Amino acid sequence: MKQDNQIPRMLSEPFSPEGRAPKTRRIDADLVIVGGGLAGICAAITAARAGIKVVLAQDRPVLGGNASSEVRLWALGATSHMNNNNRWAREGGVIDEILVENMYRNKEGNALIFDTVLLEKVVREDNITLLLNTAAVSVSKSDGETIESVTAFCSQNSTQYELYAPLFCDASGDGIVAFQAGAAFRMGAESREEFGEKFAPSEEYGYLLGHSIYFYTKDIGEPVKFVPPSYALEDITEIPRFRSFNTAVDGCRLWWIEYGGRLDTVHETETIKWQLWKVVYGVWNYIKNSGEFPDAETLTLEWVGQIPGKRESRRFEGDMMMTQQDVIEQRQHYDAISFGGWSIDLHPADGVFSELPGCDQWHAKGVYQVPYRTQYSKNIRNLFITGRIMSASHVAFGSTRVMLTLACAAQSVGMAAAHCIERGLLPRDIAEPENVKLLQRDLQRVGGYIPQFRLDDDANLVRQATVAASSKLCLETLPDGGPRIALERPYAQMLPMQRGRVPRMTITVDAAEDTALEAQLRMSSKRDNYTPDVILKTLSFDLPAGDDQTIELDFDQLLDDSRYVFVCVMANPRLRLHLSDMRVTGLAALQYWRDQIPYEDIGVEAFEFWTPPRRPDGQNMALNFSPPIDGFDPQNVCNGLARPVAEVNAWVADPDDDMPTLEIRWIAPQSVSRVTLMFDTDFDHAMETVTRGHPEDVMPFAVKHYRLRNGDGSVLAEARDNHQTVNRIDFDEPIETDRLQVEIIETQGDAPAALFALHCYE
Repeated sequence: MKQDNQIPRMLSEPFSPEGRAPKTRRIDADLVIVGGGLAGICAAITAARAGIKVVLAQDRPVLGGNASSEVRLWALGATSHMNNNNRWAREGGVIDEILVENMYRNKEGNALIFDTVLLEKVVREDNITLLLNTAAVSVSKSDGETIESVTAFCSQNSTQYELYAPLFCDASGDGIVAFQAGAAFRMGAESREEFGEKFAPSEEYGYLLGHSIYFYTKDIGEPVKFVPPSYALEDITEIPRFRSFNTAVDGCRLWWIEYGGRLDTVHETETIKWQLWKVVYGVWNYIKNSGEFPDAETLTLEWVGQIPGKRESRRFEGDMMMTQQDVIEQRQHYDAISFGGWSIDLHPADGVFSELPGCDQWHAKGVYQVPYRTQYSKNIRNLFITGRIMSASHVAFGSTRVMLTLACAAQSVGMAAAHCIERGLLPRDIAEPENVKLLQRDLQRVGGYIPQFRLDDDANLVRQATVAASSKLCLETLPDGGPRIALERPYAQMLPMQRGRVPRMTITVDAAEDTALEAQLRMSSKRDNYTPDVILKTLSFDLPAGDDQTIELDFDQLLDDSRYVFVCVMANPRLRLHLSDMRVTGLAALQYWRDQIPYEDIGVEAFEFWTPPRRPDGQNMALNFSPPIDGFDPQNVCNGLARPVAEVNAWVADPDDDMPTLEIRWIAPQSVSRVTLMFDTDFDHAMETVTRGHPEDVMPFAVKHYRLRNGDGSVLAEARDNHQTVNRIDFDEPIETDRLQVEIIETQGDAPAALFALHCYE
C-alpha cells in the first residue's frame, strides 16, 4: 500500500552551496499552547472541548512534565496528601477526570501507565494537534505587544513548525515563549518590604527552589553488586542528612534530593542535573557498599531520572500577582477561577547540602482562590501564562507551584481562550466583571469548583422544574459494628448540621479501667473551612471499667446557619471508641495529627491539624442522632455546588431504597439536548499518581450503574460501569419531555446512592 509523501526508492540531491532549510510546515489554529505538563494538557483539553482548534507543542517524548515517567513526581494539590484541614479539596474538571481514570487503571501508581492515560486524553480530542518532541525556538511578533507565530522544531522528524494563531499560551515551565516575546518576568525572591510578606525568605532560603532527581530500586531475590560510576559523590557526609537514607525509601519520597537554589535554574539546568546524578549514585553506593544496610544485598537500582524535576525558574507578571496574604488570609477575588491549598512550601537554597530541614511548610486554615488575572501577561496582549510561570510572588509560588493547583487554574485558560475566539476578545477582556462571570459559569458547568462561588446558571432547565426522589437519607444512625479504636489520639466526626439545635447523640466506648471521657463540640471560625478552631462546648463523663458503654452527648447548642460541626472525643488510651462500617457522602472521620506553631511572626496562624485516616481505615464513629440529621435533599442537585462545602450539597438516598430514583418534572414539555450528572468520587481522596499505592480503583461513593429515563419510561441513556465524577449525555436530536428520571441501580461500594448535580440544557 502506497503511503502519502512516500519518497522515491533512490533519492539523490546535488551539493547546495547555500545550505538547506529544514522541512517546514505551517499550522494555523485558534490557540497555540507550548508546554505539555499537566497545566498545558488541561488547558488544551478544556479549549478543545469548548470548540476551538488547539496546537499543543511539547518538547519531550511524553506528556505530563514533572508527573511523567521521565521525572515521576506524584501530582498533588490542595489535598496535600490529606495531611491538612482541606476536606473535599481535590481539584475538579479535567484534572479530576484524569486522576479518577488513573485510579481506575493504575491504583498501584505506575508512572508509565499514567503516561498512557495522559496521552489518550489528549489524542482523543479531535480539536487538538499534538506535537511531541517539538521545542519552541523563536517567537515572531506583529507588533510590540502581539505574538504572530511561534517557531518550533521536532528533532525526531527534522521538521520545523510555524505555528500561527490569534492566541498563545505559555505553559512551558521556564516561559520560553513569554520570555522571547518580551513579557515582564521575575526570577528570585522578593524582599519582605515589596509586598509586606512576613515569610519572605532570608539568605539561607533565598533566591530559588532547586531541582530534584529520583531513583527507584528493585529486589531481584539474589545478591547483586554495584560498581559506582566515576562521577558518583564519594563523601556521603557532604550530605548532612545522609543518615536519613535507607533501603525502604525511594521515588519522590526523596524529594529532598534537591540542588540548584543558588544557580540560574534556566540556563544551568544541565549543571544542576549532573550534580544531582552525582548525589544519587553516591547515595546508592553508600546504601549498597557501606556495609550499613545488609538488606540492600539483593536490591538493584532499577531507574534513575534522566532529567531533573524543576520547581522554580521564571515567574511572569499578570494584571494581578498573588502574594502570601492571598494564600494565608484566603482573600476573595471577583475573578476567582480555581483554588489552591498546598502549604507555602519553601526549601533551603543549598538543598540536599543544607544543614537545615528540607522544607519549611506553613498552611492556611482552608483553601484559597486563584484569580484569573494571574493567568495572562500584562504586556503581551494575546498571551496566556499558566503553569508554574503564573503571576505570583516567590512566597505565594511556594504554594501555587504544585501540579494540580496549576492544572486546575490552567483550565480557565482553555475556557477563556474559547470565549475570546467566540466573541473576538483578548485575554485581558475576559477579566471584565461581566465576562469573567461567564467564564466562571462555564468552568463550573464542567465540574470546576471555585470557593465562595455557586453555579448561577439560568440556562439549567432543572432550576425551573420540580425535583423529587423516591427517598432521601434522614441520618438517624451510623450503626455500630465496625472496628474499635484505642483513643491514643483524639478522634472526631464531621457532621453537616442545619440551622437550629444540634441533635442529641450517643457514642459507644469500652473502658479498660475506671476513667474519664471528654467530648467536645467544635466548629470552624470560617463557615467554609474545616479547621475546628472554635470549641462550642465540652462534656466530661466519669466511666467505670467495662465494654459497650453508651454515652449520651447533649451539647445543647444552637447554630445560626447550616455548617459542619466536629464531635471530638479526646485522647484517653484507656478507652476504645466504637466505629461504624457505614460510609456516607458528606461525612468524614478525623484524627488529631499535630499543631502548626509558627516559630516567629511570619504571617501564618497557629492551629491544629485534624486529618482523615486513609481507607480502609477512617471509619465514621458509631453514632445515633435524635432528631435525625437532615440536609440530604433532592433539591441539592440544582443548588450550584457539586461537592460538600458548608453543607453536603448532594441528594443521598435512603440506604433501604431498592431503586433510588430522582425525578425532575416541568409544567410544560421542554426541549433537552444535553444532560450532565455529577457523582461522588470522594473529593477528599488525594489520588497520588505515583509511588503511593491505593487500596481501591474506584471510589465507594460513586454510582456505578444508572439509567436516564424519559417521562414515558423509555431509556435515554445507561451507564453500567461508571467510575467518573462528571457524566455528560448529548442526544443526537433534542428530546421533548416534561419529565426525566435518574434510576440508580448500583454504587461502587456500600455507601448510599448519591448525586451532587443534575443539569439539563436545550
